[in-house]
Amino acid sequence: MVKLNNPIGVITDSFRLPVREALVKAKEVGADGVQIYAVSGEMDPANLSKAARKELRDYIDSLGLQVSALVGDLGGHGFQDKEANPAKIEKSKRIMDLAFDLGTHIVTTHIGLVPHEQNYIFEEMQKACEGLSLYANSLGGHFAIETGPETAAHLKSFLDTLTGKGVAVNFDPANMVMVTGDDPVQGLITLKDYVVHTHVKDGVKLQDVDPRDVYGMLGYEPMSHEKIAEMATSGPFAELPLGEGKVDFDAYFQAVADIGYTGYLTIEREVGDSPEVDIRKAVEFIKRYK
Repeated sequence: MVKLNNPIGVITDSFRLPVREALVKAKEVGADGVQIYAVSGEMDPANLSKAARKELRDYIDSLGLQVSALVGDLGGHGFQDKEANPAKIEKSKRIMDLAFDLGTHIVTTHIGLVPHEQNYIFEEMQKACEGLSLYANSLGGHFAIETGPETAAHLKSFLDTLTGKGVAVNFDPANMVMVTGDDPVQGLITLKDYVVHTHVKDGVKLQDVDPRDVYGMLGYEPMSHEKIAEMATSGPFAELPLGEGKVDFDAYFQAVADIGYTGYLTIEREVGDSPEVDIRKAVEFIKRYK
């Protein structure tokens, strides 16, 4: 079995608790770091003064944790909507600034489903992502697109059109298994030059599903995490505790080592009645590979 040295993270929101309580829980379950939603409420960059940011970072440090990334996913139609994009791009930049204040250079996001034809939606997404990439490049940071809506090969072809690696990849093997049916091992190898953060999650595809119905598209319902969680509970796919789905973690973690990825393996649990139990099991599951 492969031996991993990667630090283990957990998305604080998976505990479904206020931020500080979730930080304590993350420490209790044995995580090295945390990923935190920074879109609204107390973690909205607009609601955190310079002093509040320092105080929060000091608190996280005091627990012996690091911030692996922030979640800057603004939902809706990603960056497909020309009218909505200026405000979303501006907010994404402010989330990136907050990330640096909290000690990380990674913000994960969904950009919307990348069309296969170079139509006006593709052009709008490309324009928005180029702007984000240049901003991230200037800071030495990354906006990391979460895998799932499209195949790895198609996502790579889009990323290859952008300047630098300011827009990169947050690799989620379960999303591929559950929606596109893409092979996570090959997908990781295909995207290896772009992967800066990963989610550790498991799941199974129960029936074919149009990615547009899951992740949204202009003309379709906008994406929401609530909708995805509902689909993963009672819909065309199921998110399951680690080791119970169709992700081959022996092969996947071997690929993680083979591509030389040394960053966080961050646990995400969007469904289930007892997230803390599932997260504790997930930490133990990953530790078997250490």
